[in-house]
Amino acid sequence: MGIKTALPAAELGLYSLVLSGALAYAGRGLLEASRDGAHRKAFRESVRPGWEYIGRKMDVADFEWVMWFTSFRNIIIFALSGHVLFAKLCTMVAPQLRSWMYAVYGALAVLGTMGPWYLLLLLGHCVGFYVASLLGQPWLCLGLGLASLASFKMDPLISWQSGFVTGTFDLQEVLFHGGSGFTVLRCTSFALESCVHPDRHYSLADLLKYNFYLPFFFFGPIMTFDRFHAQVSQVEPVRREGELWRIRAQAGFSVVAIVAVDIFFHFFYILTIPRDLKFANRLSDSALAGLAYSNLVYDWVKAAVLFGVVNTVARLDHLDPPQPPKCITALYVFAETHFDRGINDWLCKYVYDHIGGEHSTVIPELGATVATFAITTLWLGPCDIVYLWSFLNCFGLNFELWVQKVAEWGPLAQIEASLSEQMSRRVRALFGAMNFWAIIMYNLVSLNSLEFTELVAQRLLLTGFPQTTMAILFVTYCGVQLVKERERTLALEEEQEQDKEKLE
Repeated sequence: MGIKTALPAAELGLYSLVLSGALAYAGRGLLEASRDGAHRKAFRESVRPGWEYIGRKMDVADFEWVMWFTSFRNIIIFALSGHVLFAKLCTMVAPQLRSWMYAVYGALAVLGTMGPWYLLLLLGHCVGFYVASLLGQPWLCLGLGLASLASFKMDPLISWQSGFVTGTFDLQEVLFHGGSGFTVLRCTSFALESCVHPDRHYSLADLLKYNFYLPFFFFGPIMTFDRFHAQVSQVEPVRREGELWRIRAQAGFSVVAIVAVDIFFHFFYILTIPRDLKFANRLSDSALAGLAYSNLVYDWVKAAVLFGVVNTVARLDHLDPPQPPKCITALYVFAETHFDRGINDWLCKYVYDHIGGEHSTVIPELGATVATFAITTLWLGPCDIVYLWSFLNCFGLNFELWVQKVAEWGPLAQIEASLSEQMSRRVRALFGAMNFWAIIMYNLVSLNSLEFTELVAQRLLLTGFPQTTMAILFVTYCGVQLVKERERTLALEEEQEQDKEKLE
């Protein structure tokens, strides 16, 4: 009930006013804290001189972001530009060979970046998966995938295999783990699809074309083999109407987002402040809540920019890659929470949906989530923080189903049925607000630190109870209602388009 119900415009206006005011107030507190802490000794390593014409220091605590857009910026632009150029030439001259061009160019890029021995190491893994796929046993292919992934995530094999990389450079570890991990997932997808469709007779060449597609190679996103193979095998691909405009818009959004993040880091030191817990503890409750929230928003923006750049190149190659992750602001259920849509799709197809079925019964859902988060733990690299993160999110996903089952129980269902649809929506939004902060706290553990998460939880739930707790819950409730209104509008627009198509 209440899913498609509209609320009064005045009520939604009040929610917008409350939310914008709260965000502005929290932002002001963070801005003042960033200004006051700019010269602290604890900030020296991660707050450094930035753009001269802004005249402020910049938060450079995120090593990956700084490397992508400083020392490795030209290399990334050069590699992707070369890919686009050769892909366009091949599409014009010999479109039937474009998939081969992708594989050769990608393999040469890996060779030049990581060295010949690393390339041979990955080729060895590819051959192993191809041989396993010929046996036609899905359990064997999945088991090999898990074993291969473990070899890149756990000692002593990880130390031995990392020795295959030639030379040393700043992003060596990131590229090694990214290229190796995604290679295993792609090879596993190939092997499983070969078992499911033995009549299609996929070859080792198909696997190499799939794995060494450069835009996806190091950082993803991952497309399952069946989707990639079907799209890349089109001899004369045709663009949909308005596709080029959407590609330009996505490229423009990525550029704007990169500039906006750089400007933001000159005024808000959201990554450095949590490292100094003594200083963070001085923040007001609203600023501390805003700091926790902004850390997750930044991680989403970072993923959106990375996948936005890669997806722009993939769309130029006539592919339909996975979309960027859903913004954390629009998330109030664990079932939609993920920071990499490609890996989420991979896990859902081969593990979560396969075990959980319709996800409507408690025991199969528990088994599906445990298996999914076990593999996710292996993907992220087993350690105490990852164990805790996996447990919390696995619990959150199952707890949602348990609450849903309790809500469907006779007496509670009758109580909701007696409510108006608008009141039902308000009650559900209240639970969504609590869930929203559970999502933030559970993921803050891995995105920042356990100590900072404990500080936020203590201040917002214990020290600040009840005033701070209720105030933040109400502000979040306002945000959830606005998100629900946006979802309702989109659902109505989609229904109208479907009705229009039926009439045509």
